[in-house]
Amino acid sequence: MKRPTMQDIARRAGVTKAAVSFALNGRRGVSEPTRRRILAIAEELGWQPSSAARALSDGRAGSFGMVIDRPARTLGLEPFFMQLISGIQAELAVDTTPLLLTMAEDQAAEIALYRSWWARRLVDGVFLVDLQVEDARVPVLRELGMPVVVIGAPLGTGGLPAVWSDDAAAVATAVAHLAELGHRRLARVSGPGHLRHTSIRNAAFDRVIRELGLSGRTLEADYSGERGAAATAELLGGPGRPTAILYDNDVMAVSGLTAAQRLGLAVPAELSIVAWDDSPLCELVSPSLTALSRDICAYGAHAARRLREAAGGAATGDSEDPAPSLARRGSTGPAPRDG
Repeated sequence: MKRPTMQDIARRAGVTKAAVSFALNGRRGVSEPTRRRILAIAEELGWQPSSAARALSDGRAGSFGMVIDRPARTLGLEPFFMQLISGIQAELAVDTTPLLLTMAEDQAAEIALYRSWWARRLVDGVFLVDLQVEDARVPVLRELGMPVVVIGAPLGTGGLPAVWSDDAAAVATAVAHLAELGHRRLARVSGPGHLRHTSIRNAAFDRVIRELGLSGRTLEADYSGERGAAATAELLGGPGRPTAILYDNDVMAVSGLTAAQRLGLAVPAELSIVAWDDSPLCELVSPSLTALSRDICAYGAHAARRLREAAGGAATGDSEDPAPSLARRGSTGPAPRDG
């Protein structure tokens, strides 16, 4: 069945195509009874305005975009992005704004997509995720003048508005919890080092460890279960092994728990584990994982509201969400006597 057009509505209503255009766009030129009849026929036929036509008439595409530069195998397993996108979609559904979501192999491909989308009027703005320490996307987006909301800390954003929560405060919360339990040798399995939020967490971990007089070590991974398990085995395989490990996501923490148990270590009697970004995964394992918890769906919805405001011409600045709190579960306990 072909898509209904304004010509179809005009034929059914017995009016000109111009009259239909006036009625659908709320312009003068038709009587009120005729306008009502045209709108009723349009609804009956399921007519929707063409995004291309709308972009030509008022410059709006009626949609937003997001490009994710991560391996598909890790993205599909990580609850964080699924919850974030769910929150964005829930907010955009309020006015039926679609989200154009795709993946790119690197920043060059991502930048090419932004240029193409903006030139072709396919989006009214984009969500910028996974900000990098050296990020080539920021100056390009500023040059294009495209409405943007960064999902992440307002560092290295070039003045683009950001919706963020305090990663450094979350690190301090997790480390303080472990220190209160008597742990002196801590470790962390991080995400990729080129990401801005990883560098913030690295610096915070080193600072808090130093302030509390603890020893600490960070191993870089990639958010995947495989690398999380490998990093755990490396940390636990040598002398002076840590008595507690903080993981930068839930997938690595679950794999780390499994790796520790395979090595014969009891959790939490011999090793405590803390996950970043609580999810159902953290409660499906035994023992359930202590985790840094926040409302990621609400975080995504907040970002969507800010981007809608920016696309509408409103001046938007940075906006901070609450920092993650600690959900204490069975994977953390007092440090072993030799810890």
